Amino acid sequence: MANILHIDSSPRGERSISRALTYEFITSWKDSHSGDTVSYRDLGHHPVPHVDESWIAAAFTPPDAHTPELAEAIKLSDSLIDELLAADRYVFGIPMYNLNIPSTFKAYIDQIVRVGRTFAVDANGYKGLVDSSKKVLIITSRGGTFPPGTPFAAYDYQEPYLRGILGFIGLTDVTFIHADSLNLGDDARQQSLAAAKEAIAQAVANW
Repeated sequence: MANILHIDSSPRGERSISRALTYEFITSWKDSHSGDTVSYRDLGHHPVPHVDESWIAAAFTPPDAHTPELAEAIKLSDSLIDELLAADRYVFGIPMYNLNIPSTFKAYIDQIVRVGRTFAVDANGYKGLVDSSKKVLIITSRGGTFPPGTPFAAYDYQEPYLRGILGFIGLTDVTFIHADSLNLGDDARQQSLAAAKEAIAQAVANW
């Protein structure tokens, strides 16, 4: 049995491609892994706050020295990190906005990437504290396409950033499924969605 943390970050509802695809994966996964549990967080409709000055003060103050105000400022971050660490696998739905991730997901990243909780620093540099055996599946939706080896690849700041920041906290087993070309005409859109759904079916079988 595994606990999957499923996060959506699109502000759209029924019109969201990334939501539809993560839902398709989770529904199929639960059908074939009935013992697994899923924890769900909707950052698109219920965003977490951005880091502020009180949060920074709390994050860099030992917990036993926290005032009530600092304890309250870091409380949500602690809860989000506990939720992250309790999960065995992760499914994230992340649309591409302006070549990168939505601010809703960046705010979440800033809440969970914390020294002493999800990464450490020592004489050898940085060390991720999240179990590296845990798997991450990221399903994206993109208006364009950014194939490796083409001039367009240089504009993809989404996948490299997510690989980098997740690897920073220890999550290095990351799989991407891109629903791209969504704004490049009906044929390209339908071909990409079909390919994404096929990749989802393969992931349900092999992930």
